[in-house]
Amino acid sequence: MLMHPFIDPVALQLGPVSIHWYGLTYLAAFALFMWLGSRRLRQSPFSDAREPVPWAYRDVEDILFLGVMGVVLGGRLGYCLFYKPLYYAAHPLEVFAVWQGGMSFHGGMLGVIAAMVWFAYSRKRAFWQVADFVAPCVPTGLAAGRVGNFINGELWGRVADPTLPWGMVFRGAGDAPRHPSQIYQFLLEGLLLFVLLWWYASSSPKQGRVAAAFLIGYGVLRFIAEFFRQPDAHLGLLSLGMSMGQWLCLPMVLAGALIWLWAGARAARV
Repeated sequence: MLMHPFIDPVALQLGPVSIHWYGLTYLAAFALFMWLGSRRLRQSPFSDAREPVPWAYRDVEDILFLGVMGVVLGGRLGYCLFYKPLYYAAHPLEVFAVWQGGMSFHGGMLGVIAAMVWFAYSRKRAFWQVADFVAPCVPTGLAAGRVGNFINGELWGRVADPTLPWGMVFRGAGDAPRHPSQIYQFLLEGLLLFVLLWWYASSSPKQGRVAAAFLIGYGVLRFIAEFFRQPDAHLGLLSLGMSMGQWLCLPMVLAGALIWLWAGARAARV
């Protein structure tokens, strides 16, 4: 078995200012989004769009700014509503105590959707064109976040077979080897999903189907990864032996499938 390496969460100390690895992974996620967004501008249909105005680099900057707001607000509210609704109902002011930790991907995704709705409305662009633009640029940011989870030694996996060559002992999780689920999620929801989405998006599919593919792909891959990730201690496994993360993935996959079918039917009518 392996021991999780001790990595100081502070990457750099500049006097009273501490720069954490987790913050650097967020910066990496933002930089990757900007770089990939600039490349998306060269792909059809964005390179050919002229109405209401051509797509520009400024659009990528604005989408990122709104998306970050959506991730933070949606992620925090989603965690409070999905994972600890009774606690935060009794302690409503602690909803704002983000320094205590607690973020939900699914809540963050809803926040990003709200941000895309606002961007599309304010720029008079089709929502599904905006969603298709954003979707392939997201998985690398998710991958960066999982690197941060691994460095911090958090969100570890379930207890693994002692013979598993990469089974890892995490500090604070007992002496049993566990699945390094952060790495699994980095590979599945991050790199694999990015490769599949970027390849698919480059084939100029019907409008709405890239966003649908993201919902289906992330939902399926996260569902699989959850079998190796330790469920939240205060929730454990829920109905049918599934975790909260798995239950939240099911409507994602269903929504993605419906959008996929709707996009095909819509294109056939045009």
